[in-house]
This record gives sequence, structure tokens and C-alpha cells, in this order.
Amino acid sequence: MNYTHSLERAGLLPVIIPPLADLSSAAEIIAGTAGLLLTGGEDVDPARYGAAAHPATQPPNVARDATELALLAAARQAGRPVLGICRGIQLINVAFGGTLLQDLPTERPSDVNHDPNAPAGERCHGIEITPGTRLAGALGATRALMVNSYHHQAVDQLAPGFAVTARASDGVIEAMEFTERNWWCLAVQWHPEDLTADPVSADRGIFRAFAEAVQTNAADRRGSR
Repeated sequence: MNYTHSLERAGLLPVIIPPLADLSSAAEIIAGTAGLLLTGGEDVDPARYGAAAHPATQPPNVARDATELALLAAARQAGRPVLGICRGIQLINVAFGGTLLQDLPTERPSDVNHDPNAPAGERCHGIEITPGTRLAGALGATRALMVNSYHHQAVDQLAPGFAVTARASDGVIEAMEFTERNWWCLAVQWHPEDLTADPVSADRGIFRAFAEAVQTNAADRRGSR
């Protein structure tokens, strides 16, 4: 509900898409929507990026992986804006040829607390933001921000066509965006939809920027008819 409420607050009408039995309908679904939000959830199947499963990797939701990858491909083809959050950034990276760190505590141990099992008040940490990016514009921040980040996986090798736009102090990638201006695609590792977090950590600017991209894209499509 945090996702749907955040979209509504930004002026958008959320529609929830379940795992599909027929992936060929993904393009039709995207044709009837104005944008795509990929939310948090289960670990992406390591087989999708050519890796064996780490002992700490969760069993994959194969139907969800397939559905979201099909929706993402259709959104890219149609030029629909895409926002990824937590699992969303990981799925986007895998879809376009990147890989993932499967377990930060064992593969990238550090003093930064990314632990999804930590108490809510201990999940916040700082990030460094790249100035002049879509992310910086959305957040209204040019350098640093505190975020509520809880996850045990993260982007490893970045997918071609994307740029890292925020990192934690331990180097973990916390945001990325598509570099070409003809497609609005922004993804973050933290949870801006978390309505229980500190307002600074749950910045609504990301949803406002997504809403603006959706509305602009829809207006451009109406104007081209």
C-alpha cells in the first residue's frame, strides 16, 4: 500500500499487475498504461544473469521475474517512463545485461547497515548523489542525503546504457538511471515509498519526478496522434 499511496499522492492512478500466465499480453498491458513502477520483493533468479545461487539467496519467484521482465521490455519498446525501487533496480540492471551482488554481508561486508532485518530506526545511512542527474533533480539534493535502505543484494556490474547516480559510503550502488534522454528510467535501492520512515529518508520528490515524466510522456503521445 505504501507504493500505491505514494503514486496517488503524486497524482497518478495505480494499477497492480499480477504475474501473468500469458507473457504475450505484456505489450497490451503497457499500451494501456502511462508508466511502470517495479517494486521491492523477492531476489531475482541468479540464472537470469548467469550465476549460481548464493546460499543466502531466496528461492526465486519465477513467474514474477518473467512477468516483470516482459513488462519492462514492453515499456522500453513503447518509451514509457520506468521507476525501479529495491528489487526494481536489481531487475532493471539484470534485464539490460548487468549482474548482482547476491549477499552484501558476505560478499561486500562493511560498516554501512543495509540489513533488511535491522530495526527500522537503524536502516538509515548516507548516500552521495551525482549532481546534474535526474535523481539529483528529483531529490533537490546536489550531494548527500540520508536514505532508508534495507536489502541484502545490490547492483554489481552495471548494465550498459546506465550510469550510477548515487552510492553509499561503502561503494554500494544506491541509484542508477538510463543515460539517453529519450527514455526516462530511474531506479533506486532504497525505499522512498516507506511512509513510516523519517521524511528526509522517504523523499516524495522521486514520485513527483516519475509523475511528471508519465504526464509529459502521455501528453507527447497525444500530440503525435
